[in-house]
Amino acid sequence: MAQQALRPNTAGSLFASDGKPHPLQDTLMAVTLVLGVLAFITGFFSGLHLIASWAGLVGLVIGAYGQWISITTRERFGLILGLGASGVGFMLGMANGGLFGGLIG
Repeated sequence: MAQQALRPNTAGSLFASDGKPHPLQDTLMAVTLVLGVLAFITGFFSGLHLIASWAGLVGLVIGAYGQWISITTRERFGLILGLGASGVGFMLGMANGGLFGGLIG
């Protein structure tokens, strides 16, 4: 009984971790979140469609790979937020001119 009182209960925590460092997964999560926020914000400005569409596309690819190799719930939670923001930013960028709008032709 005494051991259970000293051990934190992380089984139901949203940010449960296994207590080990995961530098690659944490880096992918941070990059996905940054690209997602960048794509989401620039997606609302039609003149910034190149940034929004490319940041969203790269964020989707990096986030998908991060989901594939993620280990903890904390990593998956951050990746899903970044993937969602990247997806919305990508779609808004595509609607406003796309990946190459104004550069070709």
